[in-house]
Amino acid sequence: MAQISRHDIKGPAIYEGMRDDFRKKIMELKQSRRVFAGERVFITFENRHTLLMQIEEMLRAESITDEAGIQAEIDVYNELMPTDTSLSATLFLAIPQDLEGEAKKAEMKRLIGIDEHVSLVIGEQQVRAAFEPGRSTDERISAVQYMRFPLTPAAKEALRAPGTPLVLVIDHPNYQQRVELSEDVRASLAADVDA
Repeated sequence: MAQISRHDIKGPAIYEGMRDDFRKKIMELKQSRRVFAGERVFITFENRHTLLMQIEEMLRAESITDEAGIQAEIDVYNELMPTDTSLSATLFLAIPQDLEGEAKKAEMKRLIGIDEHVSLVIGEQQVRAAFEPGRSTDERISAVQYMRFPLTPAAKEALRAPGTPLVLVIDHPNYQQRVELSEDVRASLAADVDA
């Protein structure tokens, strides 16, 4: 999948005028790329379009208009780009807003180590997620995690085949989920590795 370049970025002044339409389009795209794994975890599989929106939104939110700042955001998000040998996803830990203070900390602490317990089963191929280092320790975990699913040639071939079952598995001691993904998700992810 082609990396995002400076040429692809509109920047806050131009983006503001097209934001509503662009966000609507990307939100529709994300529907076939978002997976809810129980009450505490949801995952969005990233691609060039989702990452482009994230860059534009970050530039807008932070009022970044200088070329160095724009390029820095491009570089950060290009690291999350899927490749022809891996899928990319963002995992979000959804802690209820009514939990505060110690209750919120305790719930987050229960999920420490989840970054070692996420897999994608593609047909008969089980692919363990490789998480970005530094976003969790033995004592804390970030609510946003970036991960990559490295694809063997067999997993890639299975992903490309229409009708191949796709299952997201979380086997953390405190949080187990098994979610069958739709054919729309499989087709969307297959397009990533062929882009």
